[in-house]
Amino acid sequence: MPIRRLDQTLAARGFGSRKDLHALVRAGLVRVNGVLAHSAAQKIDLELDQVSVRGEPVCLQEFIYIMLNKPQGVISAANDPKAKTVVDLLPAQLRRRGLFPVGRLDKDTTGLLLLTDDGALAHALLSPRRHVPKSYLATLQHPAGEDDIQSFAAGLRLPAAEGHSPEDCLPAGLIILEGNMARVILREGKYHQVKRMFAARSNEVLALHRESMGSLPLDETLRPGECRELTAAEIEKIKLS
Repeated sequence: MPIRRLDQTLAARGFGSRKDLHALVRAGLVRVNGVLAHSAAQKIDLELDQVSVRGEPVCLQEFIYIMLNKPQGVISAANDPKAKTVVDLLPAQLRRRGLFPVGRLDKDTTGLLLLTDDGALAHALLSPRRHVPKSYLATLQHPAGEDDIQSFAAGLRLPAAEGHSPEDCLPAGLIILEGNMARVILREGKYHQVKRMFAARSNEVLALHRESMGSLPLDETLRPGECRELTAAEIEKIKLS
């Protein structure tokens, strides 16, 4: 069983320094299993005990895994002095020190984004060697055609974009849907890749939505801006992606 000091645990969850936490305990603002904490140094079991600060429950698990339905207009970053970030969308009880988005979605791209403080998992999901597939739903200016499918499958030369030189990308999947909709399956994550791929085919992406990452699909009950923790089964699934 993972046993930790109360102040060490809460400091790691972003509740301030150990000095700050000693003050919170003295003020009677920290409870363990419904009882006032008697000491900031008392030991707690991360799996069995329940802790609250100022009446709000604290997530004690070693790592946290959050699924967010990212809305438009929010940047994929842990913090930014000028713009709202995906971490700003999280409820207070899910925020903790070291939390970051796994990869990036463009500011105007919506859909599935994972946030965690598990660096090893994030590295595994983003590693070029793993080629974890990611599925996107694209709304296009013009309907895609069979020649686009062949070009995506062969790998495209991406045009330059905002400081990024032209570059080749790996083969990708393209599924033509009704009207001007298409599904794109990538196994890498270059800068503005989907938009640049269609630009190479003289088309434009009007809207982009990430549907899945690895074997984990976006929970369709989450509205834009909403999030939830992954279930144990989902965590296992994403680790096996």
